[in-house]
Amino acid sequence: MLLAAVFAFGAARGAAAQGEKPQAKPQQPPPPQAKQPTQAQQQNAKKATPQATDTSTKIEVYGFAQGDMIYDFEQNNPDWFDVNRPSKLPSFHHEFGGDNRTWFSARQTRFGTKATIPTSGPDIKVVFDWDLFGVGLDAGQTTIRPRHMYGQWGKFGGGQLESPFMDLDVFPNILDYWGPNGMLFFRNVQLFWQPIDKPNGTRATIALERPGASGDGGVFADRIELQNIVARFPAPDLSAAYRWGTGFGYVRLSGIVRWIRWDDQLEDAFDLSGGTVGWGFSLSSNVNVSKSNVFRGIVVYGAGVENYFNDAPVDVGVKNQFGNVLTPITGEALPDFGLSLYLDHQWNSHFASAIGYSRVDIDNSDAQTPLAFKTGQYASVNVLWTPVPNVMLGTEFQWGYRKNHSDGFHSDDYRLQFSAKYSFSQKFGVSGHDITRAQ
Repeated sequence: MLLAAVFAFGAARGAAAQGEKPQAKPQQPPPPQAKQPTQAQQQNAKKATPQATDTSTKIEVYGFAQGDMIYDFEQNNPDWFDVNRPSKLPSFHHEFGGDNRTWFSARQTRFGTKATIPTSGPDIKVVFDWDLFGVGLDAGQTTIRPRHMYGQWGKFGGGQLESPFMDLDVFPNILDYWGPNGMLFFRNVQLFWQPIDKPNGTRATIALERPGASGDGGVFADRIELQNIVARFPAPDLSAAYRWGTGFGYVRLSGIVRWIRWDDQLEDAFDLSGGTVGWGFSLSSNVNVSKSNVFRGIVVYGAGVENYFNDAPVDVGVKNQFGNVLTPITGEALPDFGLSLYLDHQWNSHFASAIGYSRVDIDNSDAQTPLAFKTGQYASVNVLWTPVPNVMLGTEFQWGYRKNHSDGFHSDDYRLQFSAKYSFSQKFGVSGHDITRAQ
């Protein structure tokens, strides 16, 4: 019996090896299909899922090295050799020697850092950068000059940055470091508040700014009575701006008011103490004329706000009032007008150009000297070449013009500038937050 069972088992294995199929098992019914969640259910589930919070600080190190070669067909103040400022042109014939000069400069070179620090609320943003363009007591020198030193948390910020009275976006794509004289350009120490800041560029800003002003003693500048006048600023400058972002660009309206005082410290028969109020308004815009053309323009009018201009003289001029025995002279806020109109054109991915015109007009006081600055004009045109990313080569023709207050003298300056610029940028810790952009 056992032998018969073994033979039977062997026969069954042989049949399977020759391809005979074993009996199929009965099939089970398929499980019911799971119902797919709706899009709203998927979004709600995603919101309910805890997301990892990125709390790391984001830092960017950036800057560029730039070299400029300038041929000056005429002349200007040697302390401002590498820029074309109409206010620094000669106020009388050959004030700075002969014409025709060649200049080299690397003072536009820049280095900076930006940081974004996440918090439980709005991010903290910090910017600190500088270039090598000496001004003030360092005019004409290659020395570190801070540009931006500010921080911002949500709607509030403070430090040194562009005044809300100015509009940085109207600065054209040019090689000249100083640029159009008729636009506003002043980085000031301030505390600011931005109650409106929308993604489309609509923004409102209010700021309290560091006060300050300059004055011209005119024909009385060498008198001991004026040499004992001390300036005083009882309140901060108050500035505000509203920028309306649109599909074609933006329109921006800004204004400022400032309180300027001076005290007579000399004990004599006169009391020359006094004060004035400076004020101003500006209307500016960028218009995307086409994909390759952007128009940048600004119009400024005010009095006693010359220090906020890119290139204008003093805020206060001396004024005669001989009918007043106690105060025979006083100061007045000088009325001013500014204009800048430029077109930036992109020829293709490698070539670009900018062309435009700018001017400043001052309504001089009656006691300023005949040589005092009255009108300045500026124009330029260029061709810029970007052969590879982070490298820019270009050439630019510039014209500057100055006219005096009342002696009829005027001077022109014509310049050719050749520049080479090499940029760099390195970001650290970037994984979900954008580095803040310096203004």
